[in-house]
Amino acid sequence: MISKTKRIARSAAVAVAATAALTMIAPVGSAFAIDHIPCRGGEPFLKIWSHLGGRSSVDCYANGGRTDFGGWWVDRIYTGNNDLIYYDANGDSVRINRWTDITFPNRPPKVNAIEIV
Repeated sequence: MISKTKRIARSAAVAVAATAALTMIAPVGSAFAIDHIPCRGGEPFLKIWSHLGGRSSVDCYANGGRTDFGGWWVDRIYTGNNDLIYYDANGDSVRINRWTDITFPNRPPKVNAIEIV
């Protein structure tokens, strides 16, 4: 009976040690969850004016992360306090620094995804 108890205790100790070792070795990453939020005037969030097939939209986003943008044509971007990367339909990625207000009056990019970095 004593040897069985020792084996169980030893197995539990090994399991705890292995879990602790993996926890210390594995990098702890930040969870990113970009959020589509209501647009409000004067707020420093990412704001994008876009259109697709006769429909137009104004969308605001907060928090870091990446999300699908559905191939909409972007007319204007205000980054607010966010650095942005947009991924266009040509396969290019374009970085826009925070506090930038940019318009695309003649050749708007068709954007597949956006990322707040």
